[in-house]
Amino acid sequence: MSLNIAFMGTPQFAVPTLKKILLTSHSVKAVYSQPPRKSNRGMKLEKSPIHVLAEENNLSVRTPNSLEEDFDYFQQLNVDLVVVVAYGQIISKQFLQLPKYGFLNVHASLLPKWRGAAPIQRSVMAQDSATGISIMKIEEQLDSGPVLLVESMKLNLSTTSGEVENYLSNIGGDKILEAIQLIEEGKARFIPQEEDKATYAKKIKKEDEIIHWNKSAKEIIAQIHGLNPRPGACFTYKEEKIKIWKAEYVAKNDKPGLVLDNQLCISCGEGALKILEIQRPGKKIQQTKDFLLGFTIPQNTQLN
Repeated sequence: MSLNIAFMGTPQFAVPTLKKILLTSHSVKAVYSQPPRKSNRGMKLEKSPIHVLAEENNLSVRTPNSLEEDFDYFQQLNVDLVVVVAYGQIISKQFLQLPKYGFLNVHASLLPKWRGAAPIQRSVMAQDSATGISIMKIEEQLDSGPVLLVESMKLNLSTTSGEVENYLSNIGGDKILEAIQLIEEGKARFIPQEEDKATYAKKIKKEDEIIHWNKSAKEIIAQIHGLNPRPGACFTYKEEKIKIWKAEYVAKNDKPGLVLDNQLCISCGEGALKILEIQRPGKKIQQTKDFLLGFTIPQNTQLN
């Protein structure tokens, strides 16, 4: 059978899922996304990636500042199922109880671990050995609903959040189609989460970006890769906030923050890291060898 579906999503992460649903026989009755925001450059209003994709496919797009103000319209849609991928708004009980098959959420972690706003970044920063996608039914409490499907991926110290995001966004679309088929066939079996194992992925804040050299090199590398491609991990040198985008572990040790050579190997609380990609304010991201052609941080410099 063909289901009437509403889709709720905002960032690029949600795009593969909507694209894959549009290739099926299911009917997308409406798309909800966050309102256009002013961009950093030029301060022009920019539509979200999902908003743009929906318009390209002649779909009805709704962008309320608060979902509650659009309840009457949503109620009239009379959809069978709502698919949610990083929408960015809390969905209240009055919405949740309307669709026949409820709300399915694509969550970028292996629930109940890393519920909340920044599951990919927090998983990489915590040096987890694996993360993944969970297809869950939305309930009133944050990311607490029962899980229908999971798919995992391995992580290592060199993995960036951007790489995880790209992989999981595609897997999420595949798992949603699998979930919808299970629902159609009456074979969907939702498993409750183990509440005592729940952890929370707090939103990334400014203080999370600052590198503290007294931490171990592996902790700092995980921070750097966890904040790549946004917002980036940084340190201050000559009153410039310099961002590190990629680094690798080096088995050396000295005073934390000490620059050990002229290729930007920096000692940490335990071990050292070698910077691979770096960026000055207002400049493009560079490989270290290119960066050092125009800007030096000499050996034996002590970074704060």
